Amino acid sequence: MHPTPTPAPTFFPREEQGYAGDVTPEQAWQWVSAGDAVLIDVRSDAERAWVGEVPGALAVVWKQWPGMLLNPDFDEQMRAAAGSGQRVVLLCRSGVRSIAAAQRATQLGIEAWNVLEGFEGDPDAKAQRNHTGGWRARGLPWRQT
Repeated sequence: MHPTPTPAPTFFPREEQGYAGDVTPEQAWQWVSAGDAVLIDVRSDAERAWVGEVPGALAVVWKQWPGMLLNPDFDEQMRAAAGSGQRVVLLCRSGVRSIAAAQRATQLGIEAWNVLEGFEGDPDAKAQRNHTGGWRARGLPWRQT
């Protein structure tokens, strides 16, 4: 008799780092699809317009292009997007800015999770994104306008 393999974890608590934790793109989509979380895209307006977006995701910019200055309305917009006690999953390009946004959302009293790999994933051996990870490369819903 062979033991049943333990499934790979799909979320990773990070409370000691100031936010709920990290979640795989697939787990984030599962939560959103089930109504267990709100997907919030913290990329700049330009990134969403030029690179693509997830249908139904709410846009709450963390840093705005050009200049990548912090969004002065982030707190107010995040509270409005999260609603009353709803878990949020935060998506950026690579899963880095969304950590800072998740830490701030947590300070606001919101259960905030960072989506690992982000929308475009990490650069591959040729320094190109969208090939080895990220929301798009994993075949999750997205569109380009």
